[in-house]
Amino acid sequence: IYHRLRGLDWNNYWLVLKNMMSPLNNIRIILMEPAGALNVGSVARVMKNMGLHHLVLVNPQCDRLGEEARLMAVHAADVLEQAEEVPTLTDALKGCHRAIATTARSRSLESPLENPRQALPWLITTDEKTALIFGREDRGLSNEELNQAHRFVTIPSNPDYSALNLAQSVAVCAYELYQHQYESLSPIPAESLSKKATLENLEGYYQHLEQTLLNIGYLYPHTANARMEKIRRLYQRAQLTEEEVALLRGILGQMDWKMQHFSTAHSHNPKSTS
Repeated sequence: IYHRLRGLDWNNYWLVLKNMMSPLNNIRIILMEPAGALNVGSVARVMKNMGLHHLVLVNPQCDRLGEEARLMAVHAADVLEQAEEVPTLTDALKGCHRAIATTARSRSLESPLENPRQALPWLITTDEKTALIFGREDRGLSNEELNQAHRFVTIPSNPDYSALNLAQSVAVCAYELYQHQYESLSPIPAESLSKKATLENLEGYYQHLEQTLLNIGYLYPHTANARMEKIRRLYQRAQLTEEEVALLRGILGQMDWKMQHFSTAHSHNPKSTS
C-alpha cells in the first residue's frame, strides 16, 4: 500500500485509496472455458479500466499468460497474473453470496432477463462476495450452469446483428458497474444484518432436497431436473440466509430420519398399516 501511495498529490492519493477500498473489489468476473487468449487479454484490460481486479477462469482453453493475452492486456498484465484458474463453475463461485449470469437465451428460464443497468448494481456490496458469469464464446452457458446464478442479464443490441464477443460483453457490464459505483458513491447495502447463504451452501441444500423429494416420490428421475429448476428459482428469489438454509436442512434431516425409521419399523412388522 505504501509504495502505491508514496509520492502522490492529495487528489491522486485519495483516488487510489478509494479504488483500493472500493466494493468493486468484492466482484468476481468469471469466464467459462474461454478459448481465445486475445479475448482474455482484452477482458483483463477493460476490467482494470473499470476498477475490477478479480478474474476467474473456469477450465480455460487458452494460455492467460501467453504473448497474445499480454499483448491485448497492455498495462493490465497484473490482472492476468493474479487471475485464478479452477476446474468448475461451482469452484469459481465458492464463497459468493450473489451471482448474475449473462445470456442471450430466455427459453427455459423462469426468471426474466434484465438489462445490465437494472441488475448489475445488485452485485455491489460492502460485505459480500459476488460474481458476474460470462459463457463460452461459441455457445454461452448450459442450463445447469445458469441454474447456479440468481439473476440473468442480457445486453440489448441491434436485432439485425446482436452478437457481441466476450470482451465486448465484459466491457459493457464493467462500465455499468463502474458508473453506478462512482456516480452514486454509495454501494447497494445488504438487505439485512443476517449473512446471506453462500452459493455452495445453497447447492448442498438443493442436492439434499432433490434426493429427499425423489425418496418420497414427489420427484421422478425423468422430470427431476425441470422441477428442480423451478424450485431453485423460488429459493433464489427469497435470498436465503445461512441460518435459514441450516433450518431447512434440519427439516430435511428430520424427514430423512423419519422415513428411515418408518422403513425399519415396517420391515419388522410388514402387516402394519401405520
